[in-house]
Amino acid sequence: MTGPEEQRTVTEVPTSRTTGQTSLDTAKPSRRGTWAKLDPLLRLLILTQLAFNVGFYAVLPFLAEHLGTAIGMAGWMVGFVLGLRTFSQQGLFVVGGALTDRYGVRPVVLAGCLLRIAGFAWLGYADETWSVVGAVLLIGFAAALFSPAVESEVARQAVVWEKSGGGPRTSVLALFTVAGQAGAFVGPLIGALLLAVDYRVVCLAGAGVFVLVLAGHVRLLPQHIPGRERVAVKGGLGGLLRNRRFLALCCAYGAYLLAYNQLYLLLPEEVERATGSQAALAWLFGLSSLLVVTAQLPVTRWVAERLDLRRSMTVGLLLIAVGFGVVGGALPAGWTGGAGLLPAAGFVVLLTVGQMLVAPAARAWVPDLAAEGRLGLYTGAMSSVSGLIVLVGSAGVGALMDAGVSGVVPWVVLAVVPVASVLLLPRGVRCRVRVRWGFSRSSPRP
Repeated sequence: MTGPEEQRTVTEVPTSRTTGQTSLDTAKPSRRGTWAKLDPLLRLLILTQLAFNVGFYAVLPFLAEHLGTAIGMAGWMVGFVLGLRTFSQQGLFVVGGALTDRYGVRPVVLAGCLLRIAGFAWLGYADETWSVVGAVLLIGFAAALFSPAVESEVARQAVVWEKSGGGPRTSVLALFTVAGQAGAFVGPLIGALLLAVDYRVVCLAGAGVFVLVLAGHVRLLPQHIPGRERVAVKGGLGGLLRNRRFLALCCAYGAYLLAYNQLYLLLPEEVERATGSQAALAWLFGLSSLLVVTAQLPVTRWVAERLDLRRSMTVGLLLIAVGFGVVGGALPAGWTGGAGLLPAAGFVVLLTVGQMLVAPAARAWVPDLAAEGRLGLYTGAMSSVSGLIVLVGSAGVGALMDAGVSGVVPWVVLAVVPVASVLLLPRGVRCRVRVRWGFSRSSPRP
């Protein structure tokens, strides 16, 4: 892999004659067709994402209510703990990514699974603030190990897939997103059922899922993956910090992640305001996941034929901003009951469609900006920067919620953030494009 300023060669990416934009393979991918052509390693990694999210989303959507009611935390502290969980995960991705570059995927994934099991079990028995914080930090750091390992290898394998003529890399990354959202769909439903017993049971069930994941990877994940060269843990950070285009992408992705984190902070508050409880929350999470599972690949195909990566992220971020605006605009009406849930449902739909545009595009962009042999580091760094944004932003949102300001204010503020982040998206990166019929030409890479 060459440096971010150099031209690169990829395959199966014809350039539109009318727009001059980079488009994807003219063969339309489908979930079944893409899955059938994947090698066993990619299938394992995609199923790993599915299992990770089943365990994770069985626990997390109900954490805010548990902290506020069972533990008795103030609103700002709940926001801080949720942000701390995200930061300890996303913020430390750079560590997991660097360790993956040095030691390989297998040991980092297995260590992460062990820590996640311990963290969920600890959270189930934590009944004081310090104990909750410790459990949340352990849960986050576990993901900081296994997630960049899995995500960077999926991204690397997706580029290999593209270069071998299998199809566009975004089709693989979209399938990875679909698997994650399928897990995010099943997880909250399991958690809602177990919550009728006790939140401790929910946490122990989440730990049990990771016990199964650990056992499966001990048996199936290769010791060494062909083509992955290990590098020194030190080095590479200086070049990363000087890579302005990559850092700009990180900030824009962080704005998206801050918006997504409001599913766990602002959305529960709005659902409770509208209905008097959070019972509908699991169904809204289910709606989000179902949309991704059913529409991610068609949306990816449609976008690939019309938009480059930068424009895909731009449209996605603007849709997310509109979602916040829908709730902010409806709040003064004071709707409750079923009608009161409609703005929240609109927010979830727009946020989810925005996610479908932003997440695969951002992941597909990283290999074009990463230095040679440092894809794990760069994948982790994108999450680290965005995690810091979420930590600061979530604490700020929690403070707004406690400050006695109008409930409209946090929604309006968060509508502005994705709009502002569009201005940060990098420009001017170019790549070499080799088309199917055997010659090559240059086209702009966003």
